[in-house]
Amino acid sequence: MDDDRKYGVTIQALRRVPYYLQQLKILQKNNVETVSAPKIAELLYLNEVQVRKDFASVSLSKGKPKAGFSVSELITNMEKLLGYDNTEEAVLVGAGSLAHALLAYEELKTYGIKIVAAFDNNAAYIGMEINGTKVLPAEKVSDLCRRMKVHIGIITVPAAQAQIVCDQLVAGGVLAIWNFAPVHLSVPDHILVQNENLAASLAVLSKHLKKTIDKI
Repeated sequence: MDDDRKYGVTIQALRRVPYYLQQLKILQKNNVETVSAPKIAELLYLNEVQVRKDFASVSLSKGKPKAGFSVSELITNMEKLLGYDNTEEAVLVGAGSLAHALLAYEELKTYGIKIVAAFDNNAAYIGMEINGTKVLPAEKVSDLCRRMKVHIGIITVPAAQAQIVCDQLVAGGVLAIWNFAPVHLSVPDHILVQNENLAASLAVLSKHLKKTIDKI
């Protein structure tokens, strides 16, 4: 199997699944029971052929002529694929503004992640509670992860501190890191890292905006 595939699904397709799932849940709330691949493609501005291929690879549901796919079955299959049906505990390191936003985001639980503790090395943050989650001293993160068998770490510290935090998480047995620091992390081969570079995303947005304005 190719390196860019996971559980038989390409990484590119896997990245699209949360968008499909979000749209399917909107349809479900509106009491829509079945939906076609062309309709999903239209709603998400995607290629119809691509959507059909994605549905075939990520879901056990089979589309029926004219009726389309069962919305509830697609949701169940996609949530299982993404692990949303099995909540994983996570820790967050860095108790600044971004951490406050993540800890206040209740929808994280529906995506299979529960933040059980936050950490920081700033005495001003230690001991405070953010949306019910207590902030602990950063030096305790490895021990807590090891003791609670936490496998997901979220990094929201400045770039200069990110590698140190990363090393602490890995030492504690964390296997997957959600990194919001704008820096490349050095990790062992078995550690998964998902980078969220806000600056890069804004740069792409600005570039596309400039092209749009130039055409006006």
